[in-house]
Amino acid sequence: MSPVSPSSIRPVLTVLFIIILTTPFLFAHWLERDSADSADSDADRYGFRLTDATAAAGIDFMHAKPELDPALDPIMPHLTALGASVSVMDYDNDGWQDLYVTRSRKGAPNAMYRNLGDGGFEEVAGTMGLADVNDASGVSMGSVWGDYDNDGFEDVFIYRWGRQRLFRNQGGGAFEDVTGESGLDRWMNANSSVWTDVDRDGLIDLYVGGYFSEAHDLWQVKTTRIMQESFEYADNGGRNYLFLNRGEGRFEDVTEAFGVDCTRWTMSIGAADLDGDGWPDLYLANDYGPEVLFINLEGKGFERLDGATLEETSKSGMNVAFGDLYNDGRADVYVTNISKRGYLFQGNNLRRNLIAENGRMVNIAEGDIADAGWAWGAQFGDLNNDGFVDLFVTNGFVSADPEKDYWYEMSRVAMGNNNIFQDVQNWAPMGDQSLSGYERSRLYLNDGNGRFYDVAEAAGVIDRYDGRGVALADLFNRGALDVVVANQDGPLILYRNEVEREHTWVSFELRGVRSNASAIGAEIRVFWDGRQQLQVVTAGAGFAAQSQRRRHFGLGAAAAVDRVEIKWPSGTVQRLENPVLNRLHTITEPEG
Repeated sequence: MSPVSPSSIRPVLTVLFIIILTTPFLFAHWLERDSADSADSDADRYGFRLTDATAAAGIDFMHAKPELDPALDPIMPHLTALGASVSVMDYDNDGWQDLYVTRSRKGAPNAMYRNLGDGGFEEVAGTMGLADVNDASGVSMGSVWGDYDNDGFEDVFIYRWGRQRLFRNQGGGAFEDVTGESGLDRWMNANSSVWTDVDRDGLIDLYVGGYFSEAHDLWQVKTTRIMQESFEYADNGGRNYLFLNRGEGRFEDVTEAFGVDCTRWTMSIGAADLDGDGWPDLYLANDYGPEVLFINLEGKGFERLDGATLEETSKSGMNVAFGDLYNDGRADVYVTNISKRGYLFQGNNLRRNLIAENGRMVNIAEGDIADAGWAWGAQFGDLNNDGFVDLFVTNGFVSADPEKDYWYEMSRVAMGNNNIFQDVQNWAPMGDQSLSGYERSRLYLNDGNGRFYDVAEAAGVIDRYDGRGVALADLFNRGALDVVVANQDGPLILYRNEVEREHTWVSFELRGVRSNASAIGAEIRVFWDGRQQLQVVTAGAGFAAQSQRRRHFGLGAAAAVDRVEIKWPSGTVQRLENPVLNRLHTITEPEG
């Protein structure tokens, strides 16, 4: 037999090599097609389905984006891609969760949807005095709700580009603008805010995050040098402010005294006790740079936690969401960032809270959950009531002409000198080009081991608007978390959650007595079947959104809860034994 020459086997090896390289892609394509073909069976397997119930609920809302100084025209779509938000609250204390949504154009009204309790909503912002708030003094970027005067009714702070606004709830019948006497009447280009009781005196305080420097009036700019000084470590954004609630409707600026100065283009703020000492800390997601964690020094001030790994990778932080990923009784953190295949991969951060062990917040994001496109708002919640928190993420920046892409021009700008890209006039005109547009939302299901898998399309989430804020709430009082998404220059969408499995659940609504009336900062731990889960009562976590303050726990197949521990902001610890399942429990803080 003649020996085989190298030249004769080379074509065979080439074919084999091509097969080896292409097999994973062919397999992935088969999986994608199979997934699309079996969406119904997947929904059954996952145990829930989300159905667009916006029209059926009587909600008809379109966000209106800002209109700024024409001098900013080169990248106007980029600059005006913020402002769609949604907040959940029960403003009239009737036991049904209501919605407040913002527009961001002067003259365009905000909307409040009162929950009628029959599956429908009624728009009431005009009669409540919360519609016509976008005027010559500024436009809305979002809202946070909390009972700052402890009268039993939720008040609202509307953070804006322009002058900030505080409205006091007058018993559920109307709202009064009390900004002037509050000490909050300040010009800021604010993109975020959160209520939290930093000194645990029973009065909720306010931390507000600036984005563009407050030196700029975006409708009458004196210079077009308004952009970031760096794509990695920008520190020329708007100032953040901490306002301490002094009672009787007055707030005091204690930013410098409490050591929480920051000008890092803050996009989102979360407040929770991350180091376990009983005092609420502040976690900041910042655009064009790393996250910042301020540790509370027993209500007397804050210090920035260095060495926590937050500074290791500079990213474009958009969102802060807290969730107990492993059911071990600690609050982990999810921060969204930007990724675009072929141009940029920053990856989202899923930070494991190991502060008590070694002072670190370790990023463990990998796979689906790390790459969500141009990600914005995100919230944790148990959507199938299996006892593990899932994660909903909104996506998409600017959806314009789908055949035109601005990413090439964007990458050229990013490679330039900071003296160039700080000036809007030096950017290539966007025109009608898209920039990471037409992206779909992600819905990551928790497998119980801290790993997440995207099941959005199989579960019924197929929209491709430019998503911003997302809020979770049991809008129909059925023991299931529904999803509300605010879309930039697009519609508000309400997804009704139909949980198909016979999983049990339990929910808690807290009312503070020694603590603030909204119980903001309270921690609830539920123990069952050898497991536990922690949830924190927050007011503003998540980009441009606020979920219901009521805390909802899915329990899987559990037949009973062993006990519940509530740690109130005052420090009081309350224990409940064997609470009834499949029921909302209203708990009032013990007086002594």
